[in-house]
Amino acid sequence: MDRRLLVLALGMFALGTDSFVVAGVLPEISRFFGVSISAAGQMTTVYAITYALLAPTIAALAAGIPRKSLLVAGLALFIIANLATAASPTFAIALVTRIFAGAGAAMFAPTATGAATMIVPADRRGFALSVVVAGLTASTALGSPSGALIGGLGDWRWTMAFVAALAAISALGVGTMLSDVPPPPKISLLKRIAPLADPRIGLTLGTTLLTMTGIFIVYTYFAVVFAQLIGGNPFVLGSLLVLWGAAGTAANLFAGHMIDTIGNRKLIVSMLAVLIVVSAILPFTGNQLWIAGLAIALWGCCGWGVLVPQQHRLVTIAAQIAPVVLGLNTSCTYLGVSAAGIIGAIGIETLGARWLGMIGAAFIAVALIVAEIASGKIDAARNADVFAAS
Repeated sequence: MDRRLLVLALGMFALGTDSFVVAGVLPEISRFFGVSISAAGQMTTVYAITYALLAPTIAALAAGIPRKSLLVAGLALFIIANLATAASPTFAIALVTRIFAGAGAAMFAPTATGAATMIVPADRRGFALSVVVAGLTASTALGSPSGALIGGLGDWRWTMAFVAALAAISALGVGTMLSDVPPPPKISLLKRIAPLADPRIGLTLGTTLLTMTGIFIVYTYFAVVFAQLIGGNPFVLGSLLVLWGAAGTAANLFAGHMIDTIGNRKLIVSMLAVLIVVSAILPFTGNQLWIAGLAIALWGCCGWGVLVPQQHRLVTIAAQIAPVVLGLNTSCTYLGVSAAGIIGAIGIETLGARWLGMIGAAFIAVALIVAEIASGKIDAARNADVFAAS
């Protein structure tokens, strides 16, 4: 295993923990600031939307900055912002600090995924991406549940401090272990979003956006959707989050090998189909722990597993601008998380938390349709290239 990939995965682990840990301490945040659950959920939304909007902008403006320096600077901003969140006296200030945390993530995450594709041979890109993304999913298996447990047993502010400590360890690892990474070509912001004009890329990114929206409509309000099952017990909440993240981490590592066997199309279709069914029944599995556990494991497995074939599809379409399209894909991931926080809040207020799974399933069903349209465009372009070559 290339240690450089492990270092990048470690950084993604810290950022991933911060991205998803709020879901585990949402009731505590709501009580502390005296706001509704729906309002508290916007701490995830502002973080995610800041990341989504700034990631391509920073990538364009910072193309000339050494990769290692940019990675360390992103983590430093991230650490300071999370400590500020922990010290926030009001909800408004907490939201502002989450914006700065999102900016730090925007500096680090696309740089890390882009670097992963540049430090390995072309035939190992799928594996490299699966390792780095596994750092993100491992955070849901270990980091987020640990943070939720800390918040449940003590205070949610210690959860933010825990996230900052993880990032500090990551920054130390990146600074001491990562060697120089070849810089990407300088590409303007306009050129960075130009790939959206290619229907194959635009539709693939749309698949990611819709899928992540569907998944996080439920996950953002996890503690509320499964409130009856959890019963206020932080150990049960932590265990369910571990199960979700562990299944996703395993699926990510497995997906890298499956792509080479059956191709990304079959893998994407299979995982999205399972996600539709599981998401729809999730809120109705809360009476039996083993049934809920099985559904949550499948949900995590396919929800995170689909990211690798999606990224592989993008790299296959546009290998020459892989860092650009991967950055756009990550932006779509966080735009989905942002939209999910808002849609989920509206769903809770209008229909109730029990129906969030159905709403999420509807978004994933549309994602499946979009993914298949993208596959048709990819096949047509491939056939045209073969015909031209002959």
